Amino acid sequence: MLCASVHKQVFQFAFAARTSRGPMLDKTSWFIRLWDDSNPAIYGLGECGPLPYLSKELTPEFEAVLTDFVASIQSKKLSLPAQGWNDLSSMREFFNTNNIAREHSSITFALETALLDLINGGSRQIFKNKFTEQTPIPINGLVWMGGLDFMLQQVEIKIRDGYHCVKLKVGGLDFEKECDVLQYIRRKYFRENIEIRLDANGAFKKDEALQKIQNLKRFQVHSIEQPIKPGMPEMEALCRESPIPIAFDEELVGINIPDQKDALLKKLKPQFIILKPMLHGGLTGCEEWIQLAKKHSIGWWMTSALESNIGLNAIAQFTSQYPIDLPQGLGTGQIYTNNFPSPLEPLKGFLHYQKKELWDLTNLFPTEAEESLYLKS
Repeated sequence: MLCASVHKQVFQFAFAARTSRGPMLDKTSWFIRLWDDSNPAIYGLGECGPLPYLSKELTPEFEAVLTDFVASIQSKKLSLPAQGWNDLSSMREFFNTNNIAREHSSITFALETALLDLINGGSRQIFKNKFTEQTPIPINGLVWMGGLDFMLQQVEIKIRDGYHCVKLKVGGLDFEKECDVLQYIRRKYFRENIEIRLDANGAFKKDEALQKIQNLKRFQVHSIEQPIKPGMPEMEALCRESPIPIAFDEELVGINIPDQKDALLKKLKPQFIILKPMLHGGLTGCEEWIQLAKKHSIGWWMTSALESNIGLNAIAQFTSQYPIDLPQGLGTGQIYTNNFPSPLEPLKGFLHYQKKELWDLTNLFPTEAEESLYLKS
């Protein structure tokens, strides 16, 4: 029979993290731990880390909701199929058969990951694929928002470290200063053929967005993510008229029914979608988005949502289930001072899985006597 517990961890940023929504000093995640009562030494682990200001499920009652959910999983007295799962459709069937709700993306992601981890032996092996066999994933270098000097310093570090694709947050500073950063990149690194991605996090005003995007075109920008707030009727025309390809992120949040996903992509026609399992329905939800993107000839890439190395590992392994044509947004493993040591290592524009490294979860499970952490049904 499956047993379950939930564990909370607060991660401290290694720098002054800032987005267009404001500064962030720390980030809280909860971890779902699953094990079979016949062998509690082997357990699966999944991260649940909804994002402040963005995850609609993150309310003052969220921790209680999560605790009740985990207790309900144990009360169902579930057992894993002896033969495991061949694909995520089997996982979806397991959820449906056992009436496990998928209304909260972050909880769904955590439970999916914990189940897959457990069924693969509890070694943080979520999928068996080329990533864990040391085929790295190309990633972009994320430049955090801040003062002009701070952003320029980050750009120089990323390019020096071998990144050929950088992603910059825009919309939180003076627009002209942001253009100065882009101009600096193009002038100083014109020989390196650096790909520039922009993320506005919905910060542009709807009546100014197209003009700003037209001004940004001169910097040869690959794409701009979520230029205006999600759900605005102006987005359809913006996708049609923008000289820079538009990528959806927040636009996808909360749309979990396949027919509604299909209708959104068919109507608005973005050039790219950017997927975060923590926000977009877990692994099974992202799989649905990927299938629909292929149907509508829309590009996609995967991005982490400030997860610790536990969640980042799961996303990277999931991403490697697909042909990777573009750099992924998976370079966030070094943003916390108290992250879990792991085999994940960003190096020269790629995310590597170093087999020589081991998972160290002593910060999460500091002692062997964990009986007090178990949730009893």
